[in-house]
Amino acid sequence: MALVIPDEVLQTAHMSADELQLEVALLLFQQERLTLAQASTLTGMSRLQFQQILAQRHLTIHYDENDFAQDIQTLRQLGDL
Repeated sequence: MALVIPDEVLQTAHMSADELQLEVALLLFQQERLTLAQASTLTGMSRLQFQQILAQRHLTIHYDENDFAQDIQTLRQLGDL
């Protein structure tokens, strides 16, 4: 699904499309609506890069058994496990 954000909204917020995408991913991650893997994928960053952003903003990483199970499933799908 594609989401179109008008340029005027980005200009008013003084943000680029990438910055807005990052803010959405951070918010959804903080609300535990996205896992670390999902949030980093949304931003187009590696997990490490996304974790560095979290650290810079002093945001904690929540990683529970569900996250672990999803990561294992993803690794299996990628053939890395």
